[in-house]
Amino acid sequence: MSKLFARFVKDESGATAIEYGLIAALIALAIITGAGLLGTNVNLKLEEIANKLKPAAAPAP
Repeated sequence: MSKLFARFVKDESGATAIEYGLIAALIALAIITGAGLLGTNVNLKLEEIANKLKPAAAPAP
């Protein structure tokens, strides 16, 4: 029984899988956050351009 417990304590393959999972989750979080910020900034810039173009597109009376 003690051999089985000692082998279980020394086995680090599960820890490695958990570490890779945490790294993947952090990378995904960084990508999601970056994409959200980028999307917001692009949307604001496009709205600014659209507002500048509105007077040019208004029909003449």
